[in-house]
Amino acid sequence: MIVVRTVADLRTALRESRAGRIGFVATMGALHEGHASLLRAARADSDTVVMSIFVNPTQFDEQADLAAYPRTEEADLALAAAEGVDVVFAPSAGEMYPAGFATTVSVTGPVAETLEGAQRGRAHFDGVATVVTKLLLAVLPDAAYFGAKDAQQVGVLRRLVADLNIPVQLVVCPTSRDDDGLARSSRNARLGADERARALAIPRALQEVADASASGIRDPEVLRGRALDVLAEALIELEYIAIVDPVSFEPVAAVDGQALVAIAARVGRTRLIDNTLLTPGGP
Repeated sequence: MIVVRTVADLRTALRESRAGRIGFVATMGALHEGHASLLRAARADSDTVVMSIFVNPTQFDEQADLAAYPRTEEADLALAAAEGVDVVFAPSAGEMYPAGFATTVSVTGPVAETLEGAQRGRAHFDGVATVVTKLLLAVLPDAAYFGAKDAQQVGVLRRLVADLNIPVQLVVCPTSRDDDGLARSSRNARLGADERARALAIPRALQEVADASASGIRDPEVLRGRALDVLAEALIELEYIAIVDPVSFEPVAAVDGQALVAIAARVGRTRLIDNTLLTPGGP
């Protein structure tokens, strides 16, 4: 495994890999089993696996959140090596955003402007879209792997790739969860024992909605009510719970086809997101 810090060195390192399939996993470091599952998926499909480590400052709406984000490069590189990564791209902020940088990639419409876009501000998904565009152009992978937990981010990136004709396959892998059901996140490390126990109400609420939908309930407000009851018992500070079209992220009037249930909430000072896909009549 080699580690490179500049786009020029990355392109040199990958020059001979272009004959085979290149898989790419973008990360902000602080790697956990969720990231490892993406790396394994990329390894199974690819001749060369590239992973990036870059804490992207432009997608943080709270400077305190950016400052608190863990930087664990030594441990991250050890995990990457263990999962068979070939090249790690770990640039500085100056490499990604050099002096005079003046371009922003912006996706518009409900997919970028609702839920996370509304809660965290327009700049959040602009930051995501811009940095992912830069990373894809630097790596030029055949496939890029993302987790389903960040469903709206995936929606934004699908729109981005389609609109800009970027020749990459987006592979969405299932949400990685701990044994207790909590979706894996670098932020989980901030939860105290009591907070973690309360946070488990989030996956329980999603399961309650899924069970209610499977029983034949189609009214989004009734389904939301089921989730709200579960969350209220755990004293979760809810930011939103929405039932939306999984592609457009527009609200659905009835759950007659696939629908995404998305939750964002704070447990103590830790902000968590999670979601589940409803498929009425499906397997």
